[in-house]
Amino acid sequence: MSWWNDNASEDDLSDRFDESDVRIRPNRKGTRPRTKDRPAHEDAVTGTVLSVDRGRFAVLHDGTVLTCSRARELGKSAIVTGDRVDLVGDTSGEPGSLARIVRVQPRTTILRRSADDTDAIERVIVANADQMLIVVAAANPEPRVRLVDRYLVAAYDAGISPLLVITKCDVKNPDEFLANFAELNIPVFRSGTDDIPFDQLQRELAGHVTVAVGHSGVGKSTLVNALVPGADRSTGHVNVNTGKGRHTSTSAMALPLPSGGWIIDTPGIRSFGLAHVDFERLIHAFPELADGVVDCPRACSHDEAECALDAWADVHGVTERLESLRRLLRSAKETDKWPDQRASS
Repeated sequence: MSWWNDNASEDDLSDRFDESDVRIRPNRKGTRPRTKDRPAHEDAVTGTVLSVDRGRFAVLHDGTVLTCSRARELGKSAIVTGDRVDLVGDTSGEPGSLARIVRVQPRTTILRRSADDTDAIERVIVANADQMLIVVAAANPEPRVRLVDRYLVAAYDAGISPLLVITKCDVKNPDEFLANFAELNIPVFRSGTDDIPFDQLQRELAGHVTVAVGHSGVGKSTLVNALVPGADRSTGHVNVNTGKGRHTSTSAMALPLPSGGWIIDTPGIRSFGLAHVDFERLIHAFPELADGVVDCPRACSHDEAECALDAWADVHGVTERLESLRRLLRSAKETDKWPDQRASS
């Protein structure tokens, strides 16, 4: 006999069902209720990220290098070499131990680049550096003024002081190349195959966090190995057919300097996109010109006929500095990007 018939009364049905008969669909994401509350981690300790490798972080804490993972609550936020981070978990540093990064402390500086000038995605290279060591070869591969200009724009935009090292000076005299930067007042160090200015560089880098950047094959990792005994950073050679260097350093790594401070070796790159840069900030790297923009027309690019900097530079005798600024602007901007910059200002 069927449990249901057309003559069943409402009272009969109420006797057959109760709340336990209601099916509850399980939460696919787990049974724990969602909450915005996050652990305070008041017992966290602080460390500095030395390198990043496939989701694992080498972090220096209290003289010990720890292997760390990322806490889930950090989401996809970037953790990069140079970051100051808070850690919980096993901070003993024993083999097999794993601590967890739960917070990234506020950064003093951020060095960024984009893949190209049309890529809106910024890539943070290092954090908390206060100097940029730009390494260029006098030859093999040939130095590129425009690439160095782009390094300088990124450094000025981040509030990082640039230094310039030119290697392989025993192969070719770099005077003609260096003349492009004479008015920028950048410290310049000349290096040869067997004549690295070790003492001068150690004095300049002591007490600073310096990020080393450069085209592949210019001798950047060789220079780092000379400055940091035992660093053993991979070095490579330049292809004789293409004149291009081979990528040897595959990740940024912070290394302690004997004179104090840190140098961060970064992978060699052949392009440096500046889609993230606000070119208006570039003027602040030229304090002798900064006051001259007061009379510029609205949204002035500082590289046009109506720019008030021309008259200012003539009166104050800084026309060569103005030309240096304008060369950086021209090197950094792309014709399809610059009008968009002006339209948004």
